[in-house]
Order: sequence, then C-alpha cells, then structure tokens
Amino acid sequence: MSTVERILYVEDEEDIRAVAQLALESVGGFTLKSCASGEEALREAEAFAPDLILLDVMMPGMDGPSTLHALREIPALADVPVAFMTAKVQPAEIEYFKSLGAREVIAKPFDPMTLAEQVRAI
Repeated sequence: MSTVERILYVEDEEDIRAVAQLALESVGGFTLKSCASGEEALREAEAFAPDLILLDVMMPGMDGPSTLHALREIPALADVPVAFMTAKVQPAEIEYFKSLGAREVIAKPFDPMTLAEQVRAI
C-alpha cells in the first residue's frame, strides 16, 4: 500500500477549508490542494495527482457525489481513494456514500488535532 502524501480537498466553506488545511498540512505533514467547488476540483485534480481525495458532500453546483462520479471518469483518477466529509453520518447515509465508491466517511465537525490520523487510517 502506498503512502498518502498528496490530498485533494474539496470544500465550499472557506473557514472549514482553512481549519482542515491547517490540520492536514501543519499537524499531518500532507501536501494539500484545496478546491472551493467540484468544478474547480475537476480542473485541478489530474495535474495535482492526489493520493487521496477528500470531498464535502453538500456543495452548491456539483455536490460531492456528482463530483466523485465525474472524477472517476478521468482515467488517472479512477482508482484514487476517496473519503466524504459530511455532517450526514447516519448509518444509512454512510452506507449510501460507500456504495458510491467512498472508502470512508469523516464526520463534520471534525477534530483538527485528529483529522490527519483519520486520513492516515483510510
């Protein structure tokens, strides 16, 4: 199994993006590419070549599930592990997100001090 170093992070809320960036770069030591929308992620993802993709579920325009579907259409990204970050963490919701191809679901609000550990566990 390869090590995760480069993370593509898609989140429309600027304050949440800032906290996650701090948690993943400063605490976790990851290289992070933050995108504010699914559309931006589609433009940036292939060139960034992420080891892992973290996707917010509820975003204006392209939501997380539709962004995941579109990313899977890009051959270089078809097998990159994906985790959703969402407040929707009822068992049926988690099961649904995993049925879409997500490897894991990280609950929001997340703990900035343990986010990097959660990501490594994926």
